[in-house]
Amino acid sequence: MALDIATIDPTDQPTLDAAYRIAATVEARESPDLPPLCRRRFEAPLRHPMPGIDTRWSVARLDGVPVGWFRVNLHLLDNTENASIELAVDPAYRRRGVGRALFAHARRLLREAGCKRVVGSAVTPLPDEPAGATPVGREFPGAAFAAALGARPALVDVRRRLDVTALDRDRLAALRAGARSAAAGYRTVRWHGHPPAEHLADLAYLEGRLLADAPLGDLEWEPERMDAERIQGMERALDARGVRRYSVAAVHGESGRLVAWSVLSLAANTTRHAWQQITIVDPAHRGRRLGLLCKAENLEHTLTYEPELNAVDTYNAAANSHMIAINEQLGFRPVAGSTEWQSTI
Repeated sequence: MALDIATIDPTDQPTLDAAYRIAATVEARESPDLPPLCRRRFEAPLRHPMPGIDTRWSVARLDGVPVGWFRVNLHLLDNTENASIELAVDPAYRRRGVGRALFAHARRLLREAGCKRVVGSAVTPLPDEPAGATPVGREFPGAAFAAALGARPALVDVRRRLDVTALDRDRLAALRAGARSAAAGYRTVRWHGHPPAEHLADLAYLEGRLLADAPLGDLEWEPERMDAERIQGMERALDARGVRRYSVAAVHGESGRLVAWSVLSLAANTTRHAWQQITIVDPAHRGRRLGLLCKAENLEHTLTYEPELNAVDTYNAAANSHMIAINEQLGFRPVAGSTEWQSTI
């Protein structure tokens, strides 16, 4: 059978339809507890990439039938020797060399672009999960595939979930009150969607610190260079994806600087599921429970706009004990593992 790999044409809707079906099928098998893959969020990177990202997307056809795809993100503003990859093969066409052919094609493309490393994520069992404890229906082919290609596991993450339907509102209020007491001299600000212009510079500083402060394991990844313009470009890209965002941040009363920030987001196709995104505190202002304060207030803030919300998921590096402790105070519990695999190209 003839296997052909070609760049996806943004105007070729039937091929995009097929790529989405493959992606949705794979995600439903590997993470059946998550809502269906959002079509708008899936396609948007083709036409509306994040600022500083060059997205290349190709499809594999077997005898003319789309059976898999990859997309790679080339980084133009920082981490210019690194790339990230997503790769999916229709489960009905696995073990025919499609995945290997796609990765070989992606590797050639990245070498030509001057990249030295590529990183991809794969769903894995929870760390220390006993053999046979994996729920029925869960599959982990990505990890075996990455290992077979010679990639190495560089960072172990854990996905935790907050069951909002079982949320103890009195306990949440007590946590919020305790954090607010510890954060004397700070006030919180809230927004839905785009951040206020007066806070953009401080948000850029915090966003730029994220990869400097978070545990990265063995990933060779440098902090991102952020400024107000890049933050605004990211907001426009999220708008194109239909992502609804809710934020609470802490402002230092004496300096007027925004020094802590937490974000929750919902995809365009759901009112019931959210992702806990960035939570970060300026190192000079840590030890005042600002992270807990922002997360707890933002949960309340989001529920005001999203009353049907019943689950919030978040990823943390398994080694990020501080953030894990905050999440577990709020009621997040482990549900799945994930590993970042890094390969030299």
